[in-house]
Amino acid sequence: MDKKEARKKSKEARKLLSQEEIEDKSLAIANQLLRMNIWDKLYYHLFLTIEEQKEINTEYILQILAGKDKEIVISKCEFATLGMTHFLLTDNTKIKKNSYNVPEPVDGLEVPDVKIDVVFVPLLAYDKQGNRVGYGKGFYDNFLRKCKPETIKIGLSFFHPEEKIEDVSTNDVKLDFCVTPEEIYRF
Repeated sequence: MDKKEARKKSKEARKLLSQEEIEDKSLAIANQLLRMNIWDKLYYHLFLTIEEQKEINTEYILQILAGKDKEIVISKCEFATLGMTHFLLTDNTKIKKNSYNVPEPVDGLEVPDVKIDVVFVPLLAYDKQGNRVGYGKGFYDNFLRKCKPETIKIGLSFFHPEEKIEDVSTNDVKLDFCVTPEEIYRF
């Protein structure tokens, strides 16, 4: 299966999910994360949910991170460079949706890529080798390449992996884990 097919298949499967199923599966993913040995770190990068794309509701993960007194980092996309600027999420952070409905911080305290210990990575599809398929712009691959080598990359998905994504490029950054409502995949 190539990336285009994987994107299409995942988007169609997401469309079939009810709001209640999204909430139940999102909560199950958050509970799976609690079983992982990742909670001794300090800086955790989390994407904010694009509701229009029926993404995982990351609010549950946000609550876990806040409850564990972790530093939560969120990003703003820089479309001119396909890069991301990361900001510490605080009580004063103002969030605004960009033109693609991505919730982003307006501004705040900037956090360098190399400070981030764990990244929860959005995705549309992934395979049994840890290759990820996103929306296709390369924001996360560009970001993950700048992180330190030991940064833990955790994909979050409602679905099981594809057998193999055929058209993987050398610019694609593999996941270390992918967490679904039912299982934790380690790559």
